[in-house]
Amino acid sequence: MHVLHEWGLRHLAEDVALIVSELMTNAADASAVLPDRPPITLRLLASEKSLIIEAWDHSPLDLEPLEADPDAECGRGLTVVAALSDRWGWERTGHHRKVVWAELALRAGRSPA
Repeated sequence: MHVLHEWGLRHLAEDVALIVSELMTNAADASAVLPDRPPITLRLLASEKSLIIEAWDHSPLDLEPLEADPDAECGRGLTVVAALSDRWGWERTGHHRKVVWAELALRAGRSPA
């Protein structure tokens, strides 16, 4: 996460790495079932107030957060995203496009360089 170091946000690196991992895994899983396996995209947006992490995919299916069974080996990714971020959500940007995002608020004096 070199970009976080460049932006002066290295203190967020561990949480951002986990959020990126969860969001991109979900995006890859959503795209892998499609016949042409379209690409997925990661975008980081920083302002003086927040860092937004976006994962884009081309799945026509809406996001359906599930509650994992206690014995399940997977299914907790969005719970992790919710726990580590200040806000998160998703939106459909086209019939075959959606973005899932997480926002981390930046404290005063810790803005990007």
